[in-house]
Amino acid sequence: MRLALIIVSAIFINNFVLSRFLGICPFLGVSKKVETAIGMSLAVTFVMGLASVISWMVQYFILIPLGIGYMQTIAFILVIAGLVQFVEMVIKKTSPTLYQALGVYLPLITTNCAVLGVAILNIQSNYNLIETLVNGVSGGLSFTLAIVLFAGVRERLEFAPIPKALEGFPIAMISASLFSIAFLGFSGLFSAFL
Repeated sequence: MRLALIIVSAIFINNFVLSRFLGICPFLGVSKKVETAIGMSLAVTFVMGLASVISWMVQYFILIPLGIGYMQTIAFILVIAGLVQFVEMVIKKTSPTLYQALGVYLPLITTNCAVLGVAILNIQSNYNLIETLVNGVSGGLSFTLAIVLFAGVRERLEFAPIPKALEGFPIAMISASLFSIAFLGFSGLFSAFL
């Protein structure tokens, strides 16, 4: 039951992009086409899930026993940077077109605050290892939901009759704010259970 609540909460109620406003840079930068949004979201989901587990292990097996919990942020960034390098090498070998499409945004997963945010929130929420993995993957799925839906809307907006002053980035920001308002409607839904 608790794992189901964590999943629903991470994807809908506390969506990392639309409710917590983490990961906005790749959300706005890679969401012009659904194909690139899917590729980016798969990479972010993989990194989020794995970074969550490894960061949890680093926290409880290295930092706390050594009494250096204050090094948490630096240690987590190093874990995330290593994972992103691994993902970048795999995508470059397996899908060069996706690698080209993602461009500069792929290395920026290292500084994607959503990835670091989920790792830190797992520790702050006192999740165990399984809950950490579930929350990490669910956080990636919340990023996927937000960016793929937004990419679909942006593709449709290219053919919509939009006033000249709102074309491009302004209409994208208005659309993103409406998405955010819709997801904020879920806030507090399961607060009694979590």
